[in-house]
Amino acid sequence: MVKAIHTEKAPAAIGPYSQAIEAGDFIYVSGQIPINPETGEVVEGIVQQTKQVLENLQAILTEAGADFTQVVKFTIYLDSMGDFATVNDIYGSYLSEPYPARATVEVSRLPKDVLVEMDVIVYKK
Repeated sequence: MVKAIHTEKAPAAIGPYSQAIEAGDFIYVSGQIPINPETGEVVEGIVQQTKQVLENLQAILTEAGADFTQVVKFTIYLDSMGDFATVNDIYGSYLSEPYPARATVEVSRLPKDVLVEMDVIVYKK
């Protein structure tokens, strides 16, 4: 069984996709960018953008009845690896051990020219 997850506390999808999909014991959360869901605007700077992305992910996970302790995989997309240490510090402050698996990659461009995007996979059991 597949179920779409949606919350007004995270930015609406800007294309034909769901904020997240629950499939069996897994939740696949679409890439989140640093849009403030209250204003619809991209927040500025790598620190604020990283925090906003994690808050958006957290809102979707809450709607799905999950939290960061159940995340088994993060993928982080950066506009510049020069921001890696900053993003890593903020990311780490939202998590606890055992930490999820993770991939971090630098990409040539992200939607709305943001500096960071993240997606997660959750195991609910």
